[in-house]
Amino acid sequence: MAKKTRYVCSECGYVSPQWLGKCPGCNQFATLIEELEETSAPTLTKKSTVIPKPILVKDIVKEKTIRFSSGIKELDTVLGGGIVPSSLVLVGGDPGIGKSTLLTQVAINLSKNSNKVLYVSAEESVAQLKMRCDRIDTSANFMALHENKLDDIISASDGYEFLIIDSIQAIYCEDLNSSIGSVSQVKECANRLMKFAKNSKTTVFIIGHVTKEGAIAGPKVLEHIMDTVLYFEGEPQDNYKLLRSVKNRFGSSQEIGIFEMTDKGIFGVEDPSGIFISDEIGKNAGSVITPSLSGNRCMLVELQCLLCKTIFGMPRRMPLGIDYNKLVVMLAVLEKRAYMPLFTQDCYLNAMGGIKINEPSVDLAIICAVASAQKETPIEKTTAILGEVGLTGEIRPVTQIEKRVNECIKRGIKKIILPSSNLKTLSKYKDKIELKGVKNVYETIKHLFG
Repeated sequence: MAKKTRYVCSECGYVSPQWLGKCPGCNQFATLIEELEETSAPTLTKKSTVIPKPILVKDIVKEKTIRFSSGIKELDTVLGGGIVPSSLVLVGGDPGIGKSTLLTQVAINLSKNSNKVLYVSAEESVAQLKMRCDRIDTSANFMALHENKLDDIISASDGYEFLIIDSIQAIYCEDLNSSIGSVSQVKECANRLMKFAKNSKTTVFIIGHVTKEGAIAGPKVLEHIMDTVLYFEGEPQDNYKLLRSVKNRFGSSQEIGIFEMTDKGIFGVEDPSGIFISDEIGKNAGSVITPSLSGNRCMLVELQCLLCKTIFGMPRRMPLGIDYNKLVVMLAVLEKRAYMPLFTQDCYLNAMGGIKINEPSVDLAIICAVASAQKETPIEKTTAILGEVGLTGEIRPVTQIEKRVNECIKRGIKKIILPSSNLKTLSKYKDKIELKGVKNVYETIKHLFG
């Protein structure tokens, strides 16, 4: 058996026989890592005589899925209603953001319900895990193991209902010669854990590291193998974190969960709208409230705009939480359709609380926030604004309007400015809240500011 060297990209898994400064697969620099590859003479294998038989779709027996509660309501919401048995869940995020704390708390909650849980700590010792458990809950009653070899982990996990791996980049398979954390190791370990989860009816949680760009380290096939992929977002020094679902085979892939980090662990926030709205709204110009949908959840989010006279030849446009191109288009519509000159103003726009909003219904709220800042006239804090804006200045209808109106009523909003074409489905709310329908941008600006 001979050995030869190959170079594998740590980002996309591209294989090259020689080292290259730039990966041809993903165009990233300095990502090719040297690995040893064992080669042997090809052997003739007997052709299998068993031919798989297809099954008619209508004859397939549907399995009834019973979800388990993780004990954290926000996590259950992001997962689509709870933990699905025999599923693979990948949790990624920056170092120190709370991935291990979250899954340690999940292990404690599951063990309290008489579930067999094994926490494999490949990076920390069991003594360090014990310290974290004592900080969260002294009544932790799950099994812990410090091991890096995948075959030993799978053997020790036999009979457990839940398996937590911390982390996938710290375990290795003996059959491969590549180093721990390499592309081939991560891919092979994930494949074997997937087969183990499906065959043994064990639910597997996996913690994954991220690269400096924020993507999960390892090949993209790692995310393809998983049933659910969750990203922990937020700054390590901030108390509030966002858990975002980017892939979910058993629920919506647009859900987010809001968590608060404390010295006693990490807890879900029951009223997320309070995080994204400041107490000063309605007092200063440039602030506006809009109901935003993320998956099946509706939240009230505050947008703040600041205009300053530019000192450059070209004005600056700096949005946070809003797409840059969306802001530029809305400013162009505001100048052309509402006759509001902004070419000498630097524009800064911020979605409060660190949330990212990409849906079209935020268009009209952006325009009203900019107009409020330009006219230096505040918008009442009991007013919410939503609607999609076209390039001709017309206000287009938005989806799930009843859910947005219900959330506004629940949070004490007294007036909603929305597309007039959405009014015909909201007749039952006329006695509960004031609904003002608008058809274009100019009409909206004139109604708010005269």
